[in-house]
Amino acid sequence: MKKRLLILIGALCLATNALAEQGDWLVRGRVIRLIPDAGSSPLTGLDVSDETTLELDFSYFVTRNLALELILATKRHDVSLNGANIGTVKHLPPTLTLQYHFTPEAKWRPYVGVGVNYTRFTDPDLAGGLTVDRNSWGAALQAGIDIEVTKRFFVNLDVKKVFIDTKVKTAAGAFVTKLDIDPVIVGVGVGWKF
Repeated sequence: MKKRLLILIGALCLATNALAEQGDWLVRGRVIRLIPDAGSSPLTGLDVSDETTLELDFSYFVTRNLALELILATKRHDVSLNGANIGTVKHLPPTLTLQYHFTPEAKWRPYVGVGVNYTRFTDPDLAGGLTVDRNSWGAALQAGIDIEVTKRFFVNLDVKKVFIDTKVKTAAGAFVTKLDIDPVIVGVGVGWKF
């Protein structure tokens, strides 16, 4: 009985060590450029400005090659209609991706990801009392590379395509048009592995 207990404790210790290797955290900070691929229908001509902001993300390695990444950023965009500014809208688009890291122990560590985006629109300030739906759900695609500087410190290059849309409405809630923002997000930053 004691021998079996010792074997079980030893196996649990080995499993715990394996999980600790897999359970690494990677925190990144990036400067990102949001480049919307905006469009609207049935009313055409709506556009959303390109913007630069900061992004923070947290990755947890579920296995040696698979990681879950939570991406956080926020920004206010100018909204225009046929080139004329009609106001601003702010959004918070947290995005969760499942990433595959091809070479997690190499100096150059490329990855791809796919996931889901939830966008919360806040503080719409649009002409004529127009407003937007507060919530949007969409897909997200990602590719990037971590370049090892030290065992714990990395330089990161990252690009994402996030699908974001909302409905533009009158103050009374009548539908005006659908607005697709769908930005490409290009980022450069640094990361720390824990």
